[in-house]
Amino acid sequence: MLDLTLISAIETTLPPVFHARHLIDGKWQDSADGATTERRSPSHGTVVSRAAKGGTAEAEAAITAARAAFDDGRWSQLSGKARAAVLLKVAELIEANTDRMALIETLESGKPITQARGEVSGAADLWRYAASLARTLHGDSHNSLGADMLAVVLKEPIGVVSIITPWNFPFWILSQKLPFALAAGCTCVVKPSELTPSTTVILGELLAEAGLPDGVVNIVLGLGQPVGATLASDPRVDMITFTGSTAVGRGIAAAASATLKKVALELGGKNPQVIFPDADLASAADAVVFGIYFNVGQCCNSGSRILVHEDIAEAFTEKVVALSRKVAFGDPLDPATQVGAIVSPEHGAKIDGYVAAARKAGARVALGGGPLQVPGLGPQFYQPTVVTGVTPDMAIAREEVFGPVLTVLTFRTLDEALKLVNDADYGLSAGVWSENVHTCLAFARGAQAGTVWTNTWMDGFPEVTFGGVKQSGLGREIGRFGLDEFMEVKSLVMRIGRTRAPWVRGQG
Repeated sequence: MLDLTLISAIETTLPPVFHARHLIDGKWQDSADGATTERRSPSHGTVVSRAAKGGTAEAEAAITAARAAFDDGRWSQLSGKARAAVLLKVAELIEANTDRMALIETLESGKPITQARGEVSGAADLWRYAASLARTLHGDSHNSLGADMLAVVLKEPIGVVSIITPWNFPFWILSQKLPFALAAGCTCVVKPSELTPSTTVILGELLAEAGLPDGVVNIVLGLGQPVGATLASDPRVDMITFTGSTAVGRGIAAAASATLKKVALELGGKNPQVIFPDADLASAADAVVFGIYFNVGQCCNSGSRILVHEDIAEAFTEKVVALSRKVAFGDPLDPATQVGAIVSPEHGAKIDGYVAAARKAGARVALGGGPLQVPGLGPQFYQPTVVTGVTPDMAIAREEVFGPVLTVLTFRTLDEALKLVNDADYGLSAGVWSENVHTCLAFARGAQAGTVWTNTWMDGFPEVTFGGVKQSGLGREIGRFGLDEFMEVKSLVMRIGRTRAPWVRGQG
């Protein structure tokens, strides 16, 4: 019997199947050919939602609506105050609908209900912060160019934005993009993952209730081919922002290149936490456990590898294993559950394949290492897994497993730790644990990552921008830099008086 903490299935009445449709130019509609997709709960096996399955026609119609809405200025030419008022109303409606949205997100994604509630309610703060940016948006001025010259640098909305979001944080990640695009004055076409479409559709209802003009936000449901491909390649789209795998991100960048539209990508990560002997080891161990099991490890910011100083490696790993056994895996609808289900059987098999390959390569599985059966529920769970004896060349140490699998490596010096951290294709985030401020600062300056945490993990705020380097992506989200992603910069140079000297000689 596994010595783990399991939460068995609870008795509950599941909601009726949610029917999701496209939102195009303010109208809800099915696909022209009647095609649909069906989503079964990874934890309960029941049908959660049926969604219209869009194609090229629906994607092009949505782009047409967004283009018209931008060009006629119904949103882009409103004052920042007017745009902010709508965003603030959306935030209120999100909070009022948190329980409804969290329940369906839990059933579609497999994440715990408490986590889903936190994400949905927390997303309201992203909308509020974006509203504040709408009212404080400004450019620059140059009043020192001479007595007869004045120049200003204007910020203008980039135009029509395609937004493609993933299944792991469907509402949170949408809220890292959409309110900032709207604050800038852009119009949008949104494509959620076909695995988790429903909270995006509910948001469409809330946008209409908040008074957003028709056509400003359009939602097209369906697969990457052809919907996502159309949103990336259509010349009427000025920008595409995507969150997902690095492989798909490369494809989107290639599709967008023909029209040279702006591309923002938030992609994968192989994020390290580095633990020095002088750290608060109890807090570090707890953060490591949180970092790898949060959202079942299906998180671009997952702390999927730890680098532990040789002097404490064995004892620290034992502490992490002991804490892992106490983490509650099980029914996502039980508020006591901390870790839910894997999103699909195919993804579960991929996770298990990485662990099997590591074993074959000589690594040791100190905990877990296989599927997990939760009493009363389906098979789409995976054990908390800790793999030791890992070498830097192993796939499990270099590639994004995207599951509850932690790899343990060791180091001797700060320079060696930084070499291991930076010897990766990814550069999304990194963390360091030490009571020595000099160690923390040296690590932070040397680590190739978009975010570095010291003595904490995955703390985030709407004000603090987020994004990666190397193959973890392009551009930034949230914070002021997140708003700037959706802006074009225009320089306006003005001459005061008739002071321009003629260029052609001999004029009278």
